[in-house]
Amino acid sequence: MRSISADSDLAPRLRLAITRAARRLRQEAGSSLSPSQGAALATIDRHGPLTPSEVATRERIQRPTATRVIARLEESGLVVRAADPADRRSSLVSLSPAGAALLDEVRTRKDAFLSQRLEALGREDRATLERAAELLEDLLA
Repeated sequence: MRSISADSDLAPRLRLAITRAARRLRQEAGSSLSPSQGAALATIDRHGPLTPSEVATRERIQRPTATRVIARLEESGLVVRAADPADRRSSLVSLSPAGAALLDEVRTRKDAFLSQRLEALGREDRATLERAAELLEDLLA
């Protein structure tokens, strides 16, 4: 195992590992969704129904970008809009049954890919990764 000579080495290594892992998981998902669409769909699933402004805030993107992403998801039948009862000028976006099914399929593929790789590791390495997952969840919360 490579030792870290200074704390300044950790951030770039971690960034690169996370970026590569995210790219590989997107490839394994077998979905035609863009990263932005996949992230927005997951956010709507987790926190929805949401207004387009709330999607933008949660995804840390500009409102016009969120509007375009939501429009593509709606065109694909993955989300549905309904009038916002609190503000008739706005809409609430929620997952459609097709969107929920797609997310379930994508998550199942990603989990299967990771599970297969984890099975090849020893107990100690899996425990290390479990702790790393906890640390990343806390760090990125």
